[in-house]
Amino acid sequence: MRLIPAIDIIEGKCVRLSKGDYDTKKIYNENPLEVAKSFEDHGIEYLHLVDLDGAKSSHIVNHKILETIATQTNLKVDFGGGLKSDEDLRIAFESGANQITGGSIAVKNRSVFTSWLQKYGSDKIILGADANNEKVATNGWLEESEEELVPFIQHYQKEGVSYVICTDIAKDGMLQGPSFDLYQKILTASPDLKLIASGGISTFDELPKLAELGCEGTIIGKAIYEGKIDLKQIEQFVLSSKY
Repeated sequence: MRLIPAIDIIEGKCVRLSKGDYDTKKIYNENPLEVAKSFEDHGIEYLHLVDLDGAKSSHIVNHKILETIATQTNLKVDFGGGLKSDEDLRIAFESGANQITGGSIAVKNRSVFTSWLQKYGSDKIILGADANNEKVATNGWLEESEEELVPFIQHYQKEGVSYVICTDIAKDGMLQGPSFDLYQKILTASPDLKLIASGGISTFDELPKLAELGCEGTIIGKAIYEGKIDLKQIEQFVLSSKY
């Protein structure tokens, strides 16, 4: 299972929110590149970079930070937040994104998201299926749709989706543990899915459990910034998974 630290960006700074609420913003570092380099120094190969300004603005905003991290580290970056148009995607990939995550667009404009899958392929396009009470949420989690989570994922699997990031919004940033039952439900319905768990990770012990469930990756945010999970522990996990 891949471990993927998260950097969320507001106004160029590394922040975390609780349950996606912008009013709970806490700044952890004013230099995202410094944070990214510290991840790389601990053997981490992947980064989940979220443009929260973009999510609010409905277009890419912080692509310069993506470009800086992509050119000054070897991290494979998946980038999301506000990607709504072909132009947004072009900018993201030209700025160095290895993959992009589309969430709201996959709910609100299925034809556009499906066209991205066809153009770039399933290795480049991740479905962001963020949920509240098993309903898909959109627009930086500011809105809840009527889309049921599992059928939504299965629809896009038929369109060719391989990777899905699923965040249980109720858990995100709360450091109360991830939604094991939800991920089990998704993987039971879609056993071939490359499911990336996100939200609520609070202790290192939760990571092997997610691996046992069959998660392909896990995104870790606040637990790192609050010192609940040490980068040395992640380094050991990454090393052990290679052998």
